[in-house]
Amino acid sequence: MPDIKAVIFDFGGVVFDWSAEYLYRELIPDEAERRWFLTHVCSPAWNLKQDGGRTIAEAEAELIAQHPAHAELIRAFYGQWPKTLRGTLDDGVALVEQLHAADVPLYGLTNWSAETFPHVETRYDFLKRFRHIVVSGRVKMLKPEPRIYAHMLEHVGERPEACVFIDDAPHNAEGARAVGIHAIQHRSGAETAAALRALGVTF
Repeated sequence: MPDIKAVIFDFGGVVFDWSAEYLYRELIPDEAERRWFLTHVCSPAWNLKQDGGRTIAEAEAELIAQHPAHAELIRAFYGQWPKTLRGTLDDGVALVEQLHAADVPLYGLTNWSAETFPHVETRYDFLKRFRHIVVSGRVKMLKPEPRIYAHMLEHVGERPEACVFIDDAPHNAEGARAVGIHAIQHRSGAETAAALRALGVTF
């Protein structure tokens, strides 16, 4: 049984309910048109570059130059960004609170733009439970790059095998495992709680 000293949380899909769909369902009612736009224009790959540290101004300028007919819809992605965040995921937040109540050291590791993270940073009290939060856009590294997990471990101050990482994206969980961190692919609070207890985490 591993001796787990710290639990590291991803945020989107674990404790926050974020999707560009929430905004663009209003802006592009036609599903096929919306799917095309979010696949080929404001795509996940485009958004990920902002999570990696590219500025919103740079991202908008580049994309509008490529798709000038969609300029207004492109600007809406960040201009109306709060509408992409529906709120929190109750079971994930409850797990954070349970672990915190049991004095389990908690950390955050999220792919998130440095310019949009302030929208949540001071608004949600449960974020105070984390001893340190690594925001990819601030450190200009991305999951699942090995170096961002190494950067996280520097803040945790523990060996990889003494940590467990929770992420809803399988490739990010695999990235953690590749550097020796235990990882749980998050599907529900109950399932993740059971996986943590199976690793010997008491709460």
